[in-house]
Amino acid sequence: MEIGKINTAIMGFGNPCRSDDAIGIYVIDELKKQIPQQSNITILDMGTGAFEVLFKLKGHQKIILVDAVMNTGEPAGTLYKVPGEEVASAPQDDPMVFLHSIKWDQALSYAKKILRHEYPEDISVYLIAIDDTRLEMHLSEPVKKAGDKIVTLIKEAVILDY
Repeated sequence: MEIGKINTAIMGFGNPCRSDDAIGIYVIDELKKQIPQQSNITILDMGTGAFEVLFKLKGHQKIILVDAVMNTGEPAGTLYKVPGEEVASAPQDDPMVFLHSIKWDQALSYAKKILRHEYPEDISVYLIAIDDTRLEMHLSEPVKKAGDKIVTLIKEAVILDY
């Protein structure tokens, strides 16, 4: 790691074939175009494989996650930034969790147990409310606009770290 630079992993989740569920992937694609490649920033398209979070966290001090959220009662495109404390209170042990159905919040709780002192404490989660998960390969305009706003917020956060 370069002195003064924080190793940051930016992870986007979603299914590109399920309309607005792909917003995390859209954000990642945009960040890859707009952030110059740097040795301390890892930009990851996580698709729907949340269990992989466990293996991608190691060596990073800061994690930024982007995903869609359903059934919020708010209009599509509503942005949420979940504080790290909320992520830490995610379900810790669930005997019914199967590797193929694990969610990223569950993966983070397992990662905390596995990585112990190497677990990054600086975790931010950006969520975008969606209501369209039809089998289509396009984003609705409000969700895309929210994704563009998150791209800007993440770029600003990454720049502030240096």
